[in-house]
Amino acid sequence: VVEFVGEVSARGSVREGHLQRDATRSRGRHRLEGGKGTLTLGPRVRYGSRSRGGDGAGGGAVIEAVGLGRSFVGQGRRVDAVRDVTFSVEAGEIVGFLGANGAGKTTTMRMLTTLLEPTAGDARIGGWWLRRDAAQVRRRIGYVSQSGGTRGESRVVEELLLQARFQGMSAAAGRVRVHELCGLLDLADLSDRPMRSLSGGQRRRVDIAMGLVHRPVVVFLDEPTSALDPQSRRAVWDQVRRLRDDAGTTVFLTTHYLDEADALCDRILLMERGLLTESSTPDELKRRFACDTVTLEIHGPPDVALQALLAWGEVIGLEASAVDVRGATLRLPVRDGAGSLPWIVRALDAVGVGLASVQLARPTLDDVFQVRAAQREARPAPVPGQR
Repeated sequence: VVEFVGEVSARGSVREGHLQRDATRSRGRHRLEGGKGTLTLGPRVRYGSRSRGGDGAGGGAVIEAVGLGRSFVGQGRRVDAVRDVTFSVEAGEIVGFLGANGAGKTTTMRMLTTLLEPTAGDARIGGWWLRRDAAQVRRRIGYVSQSGGTRGESRVVEELLLQARFQGMSAAAGRVRVHELCGLLDLADLSDRPMRSLSGGQRRRVDIAMGLVHRPVVVFLDEPTSALDPQSRRAVWDQVRRLRDDAGTTVFLTTHYLDEADALCDRILLMERGLLTESSTPDELKRRFACDTVTLEIHGPPDVALQALLAWGEVIGLEASAVDVRGATLRLPVRDGAGSLPWIVRALDAVGVGLASVQLARPTLDDVFQVRAAQREARPAPVPGQR
C-alpha cells in the first residue's frame, strides 16, 4: 500500500502531494488513498514534484507532519517512541511543543530537524519533504540546541561571521547579515566581546542569532531559556516575539516552563506517550481543562450566601461540590469569572450579604497539566489516531 499525502482530483489523477517511500507492493499494483477516495495505480509509482505554495514564508503551512513515527529496536524488542503524529504550523506562528520527559518530544524534534530519519510517515517543511529532500529542508530551517555551540575564546562577531561562511555566504554578504542580526537581537554592543564574558541570557541570544544567519523560514528552539534567571528569561522572550513580529519567522520551541509557553505561544502541541493528543491555543486549553476562581470575602452568614449563589449556579457555572467555604471566605470555581461577577454581586445583594473584597484568578497551563496528568493516570494509554 502506498500512502498518499495531498489531494486526488475527482477524476482520480494526482493533483498535488507526495507518495511515501515505505510502500509495499500487492499483486503488482498499488492502492493510492487520497483526499477524495482511493486511486489504483500500476506497479510504477513516481514521486511528485515539490508542492505548490513555496516555502510558506508568504502565508500557509510551514510545517506539515503526516503520520510521523519513529520506532527503535533493541534487546529483542521494538519500542514505538513516536506514533502517528500529524499537525501543521502556519507561517508566523510561535508554537510550543510540550510534554513530560519520555513523551516523544525530543525524538519528534530530531526528526523535524533531519537529525533522525522517521520510520513511518513524513513531514513537509518549507515546501520540501523530510524523507526525500533532507538537504533542502536543512537550508530552510534553523536549529538552536539546548547546549549551544560557541567557543569561549571567540568574539561574538567572529562566531556569527563563521556561521555565515558555513552557510555559503560571501564575506560581504555575511557582514551585512551579521549587522542585521545584531540589531534585531540587541547584540551590537556585545559584538566585540569574547563569548566567555557574556551572561547566560546574552549567550542565548547569540545562539539564536547563529540559527538565523541563513534566514530560515522556521527556527527550532530547544529549551531556549533553560537555566536562565528570570530577568534573562524575559529578555529572551522579548527577542523571540521580535523574531515573529519584526522578521516574520515561524518559531517551534520546546520548553518545560509552562509560564513561558503561556506567555509566548500562539498554539500548544501536547505529546503524551508518543502521541500528539492536543493542538490548541493556551486559552482554549485552559477553558477546557480548568476554570476561573472567584474568591469572596463577605459580610454576612456564609450559608445564606452559598444558597443564594447556588440558586444562580446554572447561570454562573457553579456546582455545590466545587465551592470551598472557610469562615467568611468563599472560593467559587466558575466557567467565566469576569462574566459571572455581576450575577454574583446581584445574588448576594438580594439576600443582604455584603462584599468586603473580590478576587478573580485565571487558570494557568500548570493547572491544565495537573488535570491532564490525573486523567492520564486514570485511563489506559491512547491508541494512534485517538485524540
